[in-house]
Amino acid sequence: MNIEVFNKEGKGTGRNIELPDSIFGIEPNNHAIYLAVKSFLAAQRQGTHKAKEKGEVTASTRKIKRQKGTGTARAGSLKSPVFRGGGRVFGPRPRTYSVKLNRKVARLARASALSLKVKEGSVKVLEDLSFDAPRTKDFVNVLNSLDLSDTKSLLVSGEYNTNLYLSARNCANSRVINANELSTYDILNCKTLLLSESALKSLAETLS
Repeated sequence: MNIEVFNKEGKGTGRNIELPDSIFGIEPNNHAIYLAVKSFLAAQRQGTHKAKEKGEVTASTRKIKRQKGTGTARAGSLKSPVFRGGGRVFGPRPRTYSVKLNRKVARLARASALSLKVKEGSVKVLEDLSFDAPRTKDFVNVLNSLDLSDTKSLLVSGEYNTNLYLSARNCANSRVINANELSTYDILNCKTLLLSESALKSLAETLS
């Protein structure tokens, strides 16, 4: 599959680049995509929640009333969960929510998400961008020339470019990410996916 390459002015360069069918032309595997997104979102959870249980509450340990003759249930301590201020029964404890994802499944999920974007016509290939200095206005001009100023977009660069990253940091509808950091969730969480030529080469080496 061939796709046209655009420059930062939003005009075609007259060159076409081939998208590998093994990555951008496969039949999307919806279950693999589901597992990858589930794993990504689970990893975002801190899991630092904690509630004090009966043995951790600070309170007097004296027996608060006699064992028999009160007509009510026996009680031995204010730490009991039945009293206000007592410990919580089966309260949350620190834990990890991470979900294991096999490497081949993760690779299949990314290729499936990329293939979905190509089928939707939501993928554009750009020449490699490089800014002399971090300047948001320069990046906004690139988005305007591509008619993406009001569209949620993701620009994938081949190598980490500090000036490019800093120029896009203040844009609410756009992000810049390195190719080796691209996840299935990132691909699906944008309306338009912008791939630089170097990013395309990096993805082809990683996912093929």
